[in-house]
Amino acid sequence: MSRNMKPSPLLWGATALGAAGVLATYATAGHERFWANWVLWFVLMLTLGLGALFIVALEHLVNAKWSVPVRRIPERIATLLLPAIPIGLIALCALPVLYPGTRPEAAQHPILAGKAFWLSVPFFSVRTLIALGLSTLGLAVLVGGSLKQDASKDPGFNLRARKFAPAFMAIFAIVITLIAFDWISGLTPEWYSDIFGVYIFAGAFLSGLAATALALLYLQDQGRLEGVRGDHLFNLGGFLFAFTVFWSYIGFAQYMLMWYANMPDEVIYYKVRLAGSWRAITMSLAFLHFILPFFALVTRDSKKDPKRLRLVACLMLFAHVLDMYWLIFPALGGAPRFSWPELSFALFFLGGILLWLRGAMQKGEDMPIGDPFLREGLEFRL
Repeated sequence: MSRNMKPSPLLWGATALGAAGVLATYATAGHERFWANWVLWFVLMLTLGLGALFIVALEHLVNAKWSVPVRRIPERIATLLLPAIPIGLIALCALPVLYPGTRPEAAQHPILAGKAFWLSVPFFSVRTLIALGLSTLGLAVLVGGSLKQDASKDPGFNLRARKFAPAFMAIFAIVITLIAFDWISGLTPEWYSDIFGVYIFAGAFLSGLAATALALLYLQDQGRLEGVRGDHLFNLGGFLFAFTVFWSYIGFAQYMLMWYANMPDEVIYYKVRLAGSWRAITMSLAFLHFILPFFALVTRDSKKDPKRLRLVACLMLFAHVLDMYWLIFPALGGAPRFSWPELSFALFFLGGILLWLRGAMQKGEDMPIGDPFLREGLEFRL
C-alpha cells in the first residue's frame, strides 16, 4: 500500500496554536508554571522513548522471535529520544526556578546542605548530559543497527545486539534512575524513596507498550504489517496487563511503607497529594492506571481484541501523562492547575510528537526485513 499521506492541516494548526500558547504562558502566567509544564513534557517524551527502547533491547536480550515482526514499531517510537535532547537542554533553565537544591539558600537547609554538591546546577547538568548521551548511544546501536540491517542483511547484527543488550539494561537503569531522582523527586529534595526509580521504570515501560500497541493497530488500519496476527496482539496485551499490575504494586508498596512508618520527612510527600483537589487525582490514578485496565484485559480474548486493546492503550498513555502531572505539579504549591497554559503545552507537544511519529512511520520498512528470524516471528502461534 502507498505510504504517501496528505499533510494534516489540523495537526499542524493545533501545534502552531499550542506554540503560541506556550509563548503566552512564559509572558503572562509566570515562569514557575511555564517551566513546570516544560519539565513535564520533557519527562514524558523521555520516558516514552526510553520505554520503547527498553522493549527493543528486551527482545534482543531474551532472543525473542515472536516480536521480530513488530520490533520496528518501538524502534520508531524510540526515536523520540532525539527531539527530547534539545527539549532537555532547554529544561536546564528551569533548575534555579523549580529546584530548591540548586539555590544558594539550600546551603542553610539542614537536609539539603549535605546534598549541596549533588544538587548543584553544574553537577545536575552533567548528569543530564550523561543520561541523554547514554540514551543516544543505545538508540544508535539498537535502532541504527537494525535499520542498516534492512539493506545489508547482515545476521551479525543480531549477535552484536544481543551482546549489547545486557550493557544497555545497565545503561537504562542508570538513565531512568537519574531522570526519576533528578528531574522528578528533585522538585522535593527533602523526600526520598528507595524504589522511586523502579516506579518511574514501570510507567515508562507501560507507556512504551501502550504506544507500540496503538501504532501497530494504526498501521494495520492502513493495510500495512501483513502477517501480524492476533497472537502477536495477545502477547502485547499480556505485557500491558502484567505491567499494569506491576506499576500498581510498586506504587502501593511505596505508599504503604511510608504510611506505616509515618516518618515526617516521608509522609509529607503523600500528605500534599491526599489533600484537597489532589486527592481526586490520586483516586483517579488508581482507577485509570490500574482498576479499569486490569478488568479490561483480565480475560484471554480481551488481550487480542483490537478495539479493546486500542482503548486500553489510549487510557494507559493518558494515565501516564496524569501520573507525571501528579508527580511534578504539586511542587508549585496550591491546587491542581488545568487551564489554557496546560492546554497550550499539550497541543504543542502532543502535536509535535504525533507529527514526529507520523513521519517516522513513513520511513523505512515496517518490519526488520534483514533479520534472519523474521519468518519465524511471522509464523508464531500460541
